[in-house]
Amino acid sequence: MKKITLIAFTILLGLFITPYLSEAQTTINQVSVKITGEVKAPFDINLDSLNKFKQTEVIRKDKEGKDHTYSGVILSDILQKAGVPSGKDLRGKNLTKYVLIDAGDGYQVVFALAELDKDFTDRLVIVADMVDGKTLPAGEGPFRIIVQDEKKPARCIKMITAIKIISAK
Repeated sequence: MKKITLIAFTILLGLFITPYLSEAQTTINQVSVKITGEVKAPFDINLDSLNKFKQTEVIRKDKEGKDHTYSGVILSDILQKAGVPSGKDLRGKNLTKYVLIDAGDGYQVVFALAELDKDFTDRLVIVADMVDGKTLPAGEGPFRIIVQDEKKPARCIKMITAIKIISAK
């Protein structure tokens, strides 16, 4: 009798939980990052649109010194789609522009445009959606900035919600 009760309870529990699990998955797929500010073509990026960009990997150590492989899109590629100056156009007044990245918890980080441009640096900064072949954990994703080879992880911002291009005044 206990086995039948346990089986019935498990089935009922599954019936009640399953709709919420699929709703949570749908919500994650609908989360987007707004690309705004001084851009020619503002847009939102979600998991589907992120996967349409060329994917790249960056290896980054965690606090314990263990290597992790993050997968995502080079941030400058996303900025290029928004019409942000890069390459030969990144000079003069355009060198006073910076990228402000917001997280869902209120945390913010800043990058100068030159720090992200391939003509200025070989360091990769990516918008990651995967770590070690799996989606980012709930407290980190669905999107995270990963900075290759930076000594401190302070600018590897989790749960990003917005990327804004701003001119220094």
